[in-house]
Amino acid sequence: MPSLIFAFVIITNLLSVCVVVQAQGQIGNYTLTVQDSARGNRNIETAVYYPALSSGTGTTIDTGQYPIIVFGHGFAMNWNAYQNIWEALVPNGYIVVFPKTESGLFSVNHQEFAWDLQFLVKYMQVEGQNTNAPIYNAVAASTALMGHSMGGGAAFLAADSLCTAFDSTFKTIIGLAPAESNSNGVSSIISALQVTCPSLIFSGSQDGVTPPSVHHLPIFNNISGCKTFVSILGGGHCYFAGPNFNCDFGESVSSTGISISRTQQQMTCSNILIPWLDYYLKNDCAALGIFSDSIASSVVSTQQLCTAIPTVQIIDSAGSLTASLQGSSYQWYLNDSLLAGAINRSFVAQTNGVYTVAVFTQTACPILSDAYLFSVNSIIYQDALDVKVYPQPFNDILNVRINPNLTPPFRIRIYDVRGQCLKQITTNHQQIVQLDTKDIEHGVYYLHFLSDAQRVGQYIQLIKS
Repeated sequence: MPSLIFAFVIITNLLSVCVVVQAQGQIGNYTLTVQDSARGNRNIETAVYYPALSSGTGTTIDTGQYPIIVFGHGFAMNWNAYQNIWEALVPNGYIVVFPKTESGLFSVNHQEFAWDLQFLVKYMQVEGQNTNAPIYNAVAASTALMGHSMGGGAAFLAADSLCTAFDSTFKTIIGLAPAESNSNGVSSIISALQVTCPSLIFSGSQDGVTPPSVHHLPIFNNISGCKTFVSILGGGHCYFAGPNFNCDFGESVSSTGISISRTQQQMTCSNILIPWLDYYLKNDCAALGIFSDSIASSVVSTQQLCTAIPTVQIIDSAGSLTASLQGSSYQWYLNDSLLAGAINRSFVAQTNGVYTVAVFTQTACPILSDAYLFSVNSIIYQDALDVKVYPQPFNDILNVRINPNLTPPFRIRIYDVRGQCLKQITTNHQQIVQLDTKDIEHGVYYLHFLSDAQRVGQYIQLIKS
């Protein structure tokens, strides 16, 4: 994951927010009931909304591949209170999924609801391969969890394992006024400690149903991944959804000072939410800038505001260049030209010039490092160090004899002709080091020997027979 990135944003002028123009499109829908065999074949009735050629139930899906958004409803609210959600997201190229479970007033099980959300994150990828499903062959391999109030809290109960290795398609979580779920022996706040995936939390500053200081902020503070908190000034709790008797009645006796309309709050949310989803679910590299601009173009008061795009530096350790940011993949460049096969986090530079590295993290969008000017003259390479390797050509064992006059520790690496590091060790031995090279194929290689203390090194060409 990237280093901790977080922003606390207070929107102070809703009318100044740059409006994201929604795509025009039709919305299809259907209902399915799936069973979770791990929970005694629990039935999960689910409403699905998708981009279609014409509006209606079971209509033909529009051409394309669409990410999945699994959405959890609020306490004592039905899924159909969130028409504003599917009408905002589906025309912008998303399939939105609503479990209909745990919608009653009594005996609501937050953990079961979280497991329903978690199950659907994985199942909807399977549904996309169902030839009888309206969304057949139209599901992209990227999913977000989203929820309001109880559903937002349940999303964090579900995401504490999704962010690890449960499902590689899971990309991000979004909470709309997420509520602390501490019933049934669980806690959304505690679960947030395990959430390392990119997270976006919206809050209404006048929310008295789930006060931000008790619910939204403790969840946000416990997230360890890239995260953004948006507090909408004058916003309420229920305005993230459409009119709903239970929610609106609860807010009428608990929230005060709401000074904006439901439409204003929902538009503010959509303006910021859609580019976030486009970046993390669609690999739209320009969308993260739009996300930042949507916030920056508003009149805002900020605390701990930093860029959503992490920076990358190149760290030089005696000619071994390393990207400061850990990613899922890398690509190195020399003088703006791609270095073929240089796809590891570290690269041994043997040529003077300007090096850069592209780091890929949660998305296919590269994060480009600052340029680094490297000169081989910064390290003293000596053929007279009397470091020898044998036998030559080598086979399954390579011996490295070290000059006893050199000062440990020593680093020994073997590179192929593309600069890819195949084997490395650090040792304090001052005589002979044996390297197991059974897993190295036949060919030409380079051994790089370095004494960190004396900052002297030696390159030795090798051949494996």
